[in-house]
This record gives sequence, C-alpha cells and structure tokens, in this order.
Amino acid sequence: MRIPAFLAAIALSSLAPTALSAHVQLTASNPAAGTETKAPKEITLTFSQPVDPASAAASIVMTAMPGMANHGEMPIRNFTASWSDEGKTMTLALKKPLPTGTYEVRWQAAAADGHGMSGTVVFDVR
Repeated sequence: MRIPAFLAAIALSSLAPTALSAHVQLTASNPAAGTETKAPKEITLTFSQPVDPASAAASIVMTAMPGMANHGEMPIRNFTASWSDEGKTMTLALKKPLPTGTYEVRWQAAAADGHGMSGTVVFDVR
C-alpha cells in the first residue's frame, strides 16, 4: 500500500523541529541588538553550541553616521577575532573604540551538524 504524498509530508515535517534544533543560533551579543552603547572596544557573539572556528566569520560595518544623510556602508577592519575555550563565544577586540554611528555585526557559523547559519546584530554607538 502506498502512503499518500500529503501524509508523507506531514510525517517528515514532524521530524523537522528535532533536526532544526541542532543548528547553531546566536543566543546573546554585547552590545545587544537594538541597544545604544558608548564607544565599545569589544563585541561578543555567544552561540547556542560550540562553533567550528574554521566555518565562522564576522564583519563590523558602520551603516550610518550622524550628520551624514547618505552615508554608505563602511567596513571596520581594526579588530581581531578570538574564541572562548568552550568554542561558544567569539570576541571581536577593536584596536580603537567605535565612533558614534549605527553598526551591523554580520556573522556566519556552523556547528557539528555542518549546517551554516548567519545573522546580523544592529546597535548604535552614542
């Protein structure tokens, strides 16, 4: 007896939450998304599980500057990235504090399942 396609799809979709829960997710950041902060010299990204550093990357981009209506994206390159011992927290140590503006931290990472995830954290420096 053949299983109708819609029943097979329902059965497979019931497995999805288990499979998806294994993917790495960003659980915290400092500065936190949507906040204002004063000139940070360090940005941290904390993930739900250990991340393979070879699969991970982050960039810092200034997307707006007060008094400049048409400010284009400006990549910030004066930082180094390091990982906590347990492999769950990436620290971006800046050589100079970030100046006033709006920033995006764009990240990508993969955990043991190998599935890559990505996201963005936006915050303001005042």
